[in-house]
Amino acid sequence: MHRVVIVGGGFAGLYAARALKGKPVDVTVIDRRNFHLFQPMLYQVATGGLSAVDIASPLRVALRDARNVHTLLGEVTGFDVERRVVQTKEREVPYDSLIVATGSRHHYFGHPEWETFAPGLKTLEDAQEIRRRILTAFEAGEMEPDPTLRRAWLTFVIVGGGPTGVELAGALGEIANDTLQGEFRNIRPEEAQIFLVEASPRILGTYPDGLSAKAVESLHKLGVLALPGARVVSVDGAGVDLELSGTHRRIQAHTVLWAAGVEASELGGILAARTGAVRDRAGRITVEPDLTVPGHPEIFVLGDLAGSTTAGTPAEPAVAPVAMQHGRYAAALVEARLNGQSAPPFRYHNRGTMATIGRASAVGVIAGLNLSGWIAWVTWLFVHLMYLVGFQNRLLVFIQWAFQYFTFNRRARLITGEPPAPAPARTGLETESVAAAPR
Repeated sequence: MHRVVIVGGGFAGLYAARALKGKPVDVTVIDRRNFHLFQPMLYQVATGGLSAVDIASPLRVALRDARNVHTLLGEVTGFDVERRVVQTKEREVPYDSLIVATGSRHHYFGHPEWETFAPGLKTLEDAQEIRRRILTAFEAGEMEPDPTLRRAWLTFVIVGGGPTGVELAGALGEIANDTLQGEFRNIRPEEAQIFLVEASPRILGTYPDGLSAKAVESLHKLGVLALPGARVVSVDGAGVDLELSGTHRRIQAHTVLWAAGVEASELGGILAARTGAVRDRAGRITVEPDLTVPGHPEIFVLGDLAGSTTAGTPAEPAVAPVAMQHGRYAAALVEARLNGQSAPPFRYHNRGTMATIGRASAVGVIAGLNLSGWIAWVTWLFVHLMYLVGFQNRLLVFIQWAFQYFTFNRRARLITGEPPAPAPARTGLETESVAAAPR
């Protein structure tokens, strides 16, 4: 029987495995985690709105009904493309068709040392670390008697004005203005300063100008100041240095969060080395129009790992719908080949993009229509509920969203992990160099 090995249990890998359910193939899914993670809602775990278990589903549960699909918990270390085997730390897994969909990680544009001070948001551990830093900052501000030092604890900087950054900023604004109201005695959480830094001329740069402007307006209502055209120069434990309108600005802040870009996983480099494939600056592999590696029609590269095509088609955006469609397409092509048929080149069908900003506020483009406000928010809720894996997850998330909507409370506000000692604040460079958002 034809052996299909899928490396990665994210959206592309899971949808490929599901599409091969019941087909005359033997499928093996390999992932170093035993669960599928719904990454579009990671920010809600990072801000205490949901728990980790709400947006993750064990792969064995998600694939339970696919009797021809096997799952292996293991870390892939290499590929032997001549022998057609995937190498893990424990074993070798042979394949006839290989699907590599290992996703991406946050990208610091040549400054990996910034990760220590500005964590990104790609894994459950990232989300829990961000949640710890946010909640710890308010606790530290409560205990800090010095007004200047307290201000640094109650100042938050989010780098990256795409959907992830906007959603993080909006949720953080809700925490400060609503969730924490009346819970502290020495600070007023609503006085927290939240900055959204974006290097390009406007936030949500891929959205229409009008929706970008509405997003900025909604963020301002939550006390978030958007700083488009601001380039990060350096990040340390006490804050961020920016280049803004040709001048240097310093924001003193103990909590800096990174949402400014992604780069392909390390396995992309390993696969490229073994196949001779070309990679772009973000580490993505250049693929054929049918998503296969040039010279290796048996190897598919999907999701965030796939770059532009040899026909000149640019890389698709690193979003879940692209990965889902990649997975279905690769499965269909494998089946077509088994039947002696071919398939047309992959074409992404963009059904829309959305970003939620806060309570009853979102922006999006659906079927060519620009949506904003309450209707966009409800649409966002419905779409994300439907794409969650498993009925139990959908039910739990729906109940918690309803509870949060009526009570303004975020139940998953647990501080876990040992907080590191804060770096000393730099002197002579004050947060006031950037004005706070109006309230």
